Amino acid sequence: MKTLNLGIDIGGTTIAYGLVNQKGDLIAERLLKTEDFNTPESLVEAIYQDLLEGDILNTLCGIGVGAPNGNYHSGSIEFAPNLNWKGIVPLKAIFEKRFNLPVVLTNDANAAALGEMRYGNAKDLNDFVLITLGTGLGSGIVINKQLVYGHDGFAGEFGHIRIDKEGRLCGCGRNGCLETYCSSTGVVRSIFELDSEDKQFSSLMDLQHPTAKNVFEHAADGDLFAQEIVEYTAKLLGESFADFACFSSPKAFVLFGGIAQSGNQFARRVKFHMEQHLLPIYQGKIEVRISSLHETNAAVLGAASLVSPKA
Repeated sequence: MKTLNLGIDIGGTTIAYGLVNQKGDLIAERLLKTEDFNTPESLVEAIYQDLLEGDILNTLCGIGVGAPNGNYHSGSIEFAPNLNWKGIVPLKAIFEKRFNLPVVLTNDANAAALGEMRYGNAKDLNDFVLITLGTGLGSGIVINKQLVYGHDGFAGEFGHIRIDKEGRLCGCGRNGCLETYCSSTGVVRSIFELDSEDKQFSSLMDLQHPTAKNVFEHAADGDLFAQEIVEYTAKLLGESFADFACFSSPKAFVLFGGIAQSGNQFARRVKFHMEQHLLPIYQGKIEVRISSLHETNAAVLGAASLVSPKA
């Protein structure tokens, strides 16, 4: 009996996929490394074989996919800077051909916004912006309970708003994009590119391959340079939220992903800097929340719900 939807979240580092029932319960989930799949076909085949071995295929109603630069209208991933799959990738068609099921594809941040709106910390919100803080930085914009796609399907590329036109080189080919500073990758870049008197004394410099998680952990342990990076990241993100508020006047920005899981202290610092730069008409009206779902669940749930509103 066909009772399950397959939700897939494709990230620059990790791919998560899970089975979601008609009540919206995530009943099984698996994680893969994005770097293990040189072609989209190899990913589709790996998921197909896994579900075949688990005798799951006959229970599926459809497939929802969230992916970087995923175009809801065309069903393709188009020129995603944080994926090895270059150019235009007709992922919807590839899944449909292998699975012979209905497939819907959207931007990964849009999928996360759907999941957060239906199952998470945005259930009470009509107008909000979901910010994904992972390998890159994405956004899902919700106005009056509706996702904003734009005329070509690419609305919500908040990570590629430039905050310094002479700043860090981005994977998109331009300089100074927000995600080069405030994504997990951007936080790591700050370890090496941010000037500070405390840098030489920081234990971060002893790590061979530091991560954003390391930065937040060391900051919590009192490392002054790590604390400076966290504050720098919060400042830039908060200032950018203040600018974005002029566009849609959201009730809240909801932070989702690895950096968001570092805790409420980071959200408070983002809100502090946002408030300092908001127009007076917006001050004291906009919240900064952290996702209530696990960093992979929201996007998987949201992707699955694309296929059926019940899931």
